[in-house]
Amino acid sequence: MSTTIDPVIASSTGATDSAQARMPVQTLGQNDFLQLLVTQMTSQDPLNPQKDTDFIAQMAQFSALEQAKTMQQDMAGLRTDGETGQAVGLLGHKVQLLDSKNKAVTGLVSAVTIDAGTPKITVNGKNYTLDQVVAVSPSVNPNK
Repeated sequence: MSTTIDPVIASSTGATDSAQARMPVQTLGQNDFLQLLVTQMTSQDPLNPQKDTDFIAQMAQFSALEQAKTMQQDMAGLRTDGETGQAVGLLGHKVQLLDSKNKAVTGLVSAVTIDAGTPKITVNGKNYTLDQVVAVSPSVNPNK
């Protein structure tokens, strides 16, 4: 899926709408943990029951794991948003970059394309990733 950001709209509104569909992820939730807990309690040896502190420790570990996963997803989203903002900030600027053959290419950034969540800048009609940019300079505005 590819989304192109119009430089006129992006510069006038300051917004970038990356229409990325969120894919459902199968993970264990709080209800799954409670089902496991109930199964564990009903299946334990009545002469040697598990201590309640063991159950509390398991619940704390499960909660910490769930929070870590959420934080990881949030950090990945922030990184993507930052890269998109950086790419949009290059619109209209003159850049020098290295193409896939390490050949220097210079030109104005004319558009930003979001391809599978990765921002790409368009220079001289070709798309490049941000890690290919080696220099940025302001564009010359003939109206000033």
